Formats: sequence, C-alpha cells, structure tokens
Amino acid sequence: DKMALTTGPVELERWCKQGEPVNIVNVRAAEDCAEGPIPGALNLPKHQWDNATAMKAQIHKNKINVLYCYSHVCHLAASAAVLFASKGYPVMELEGGWRWWKNDGFEIEK
Repeated sequence: DKMALTTGPVELERWCKQGEPVNIVNVRAAEDCAEGPIPGALNLPKHQWDNATAMKAQIHKNKINVLYCYSHVCHLAASAAVLFASKGYPVMELEGGWRWWKNDGFEIEK
C-alpha cells in the first residue's frame, strides 16, 4: 500500500519537467530551509497543519501534493500525508526526502 503513495526524486523531477499537475510541499521547519528547497516547493511546517487558511494556500485538491521532509528516517512527510489524505487531499510522499534529492544532485532553489 505504501508504494502507491510514494514517489522518488527521478519521477518527481520528470513530472515537473513535463508540466504534470504536481504541488511540492516541504513540511520541514522554516528555519531548516536555509540550504534551499526543491524548486517550486511551498513550505508548510507541522505547526501550521491545523491552520485551515495555511493549508488551503499550500495544499491543493486538484493536484498531487508531493510531501517531503528531511530524510528517509524522518516521518513528518508520512504523518502529513495521513492527515492531508484524511481531509480529501491527493498526496504522495517523496522517498528519501530532501536529503536524497540533494545528495542525488537534483536542483536546489537558492
């Protein structure tokens, strides 16, 4: 079941380049984004998950919301995915999170 709700960095980059309807959401703390987010990612840290206004501004019902956190051992993205899916949002978790994205040499916003 988890495989249906995850994607990897290669697939995410391909979707972005092909213009697929994808919304990238960084669930790390804002202060931890100093090294740069994945291009186009919106930041929705945990303390804002229950804020309906923040959620509606960052999470979309008409796109796949790809959530990522720090690394493959971090469970923030998985927790966010469960919460957002329970509210009717289409979600996927980025395998390996920001660390795999960065370490595999994918683009980082500066």
